[in-house]
Amino acid sequence: MTQPLTGRRVLVVEDESLVAMLLETILEDMECVPIGPASNVDDGQKLARETENLDAALLDVNVAGRQVFPVAEALKERGVPFVFSTGYGEGGLPDEWRGQPTIQKPFTEAAIRDALMKAMGVAEV
Repeated sequence: MTQPLTGRRVLVVEDESLVAMLLETILEDMECVPIGPASNVDDGQKLARETENLDAALLDVNVAGRQVFPVAEALKERGVPFVFSTGYGEGGLPDEWRGQPTIQKPFTEAAIRDALMKAMGVAEV
């Protein structure tokens, strides 16, 4: 069976090192290529703007005390789909970002896979 996420380059913006390592492992298990992780908003913005061939991103909403929305805006401008992760679920997002694929912490590999597939508009093959 062909994996729909194989080879996809996914930016990770997450300030908790254990969570970032878990996300990298999950992405690698799904045969994705993790980019980053960026542990702060400034690094996340730089990667979001400058990394070629980004397919998607996983964005922790609260990164080192700052909201991740500038990174989301940079990705949106480039047409790169992204998924928010937060302990509060979609209800914790400002109105303008609601409706964006969101996973609630703690998350599972299946939740990440499903949210990335939804954000990228791909289906199981």
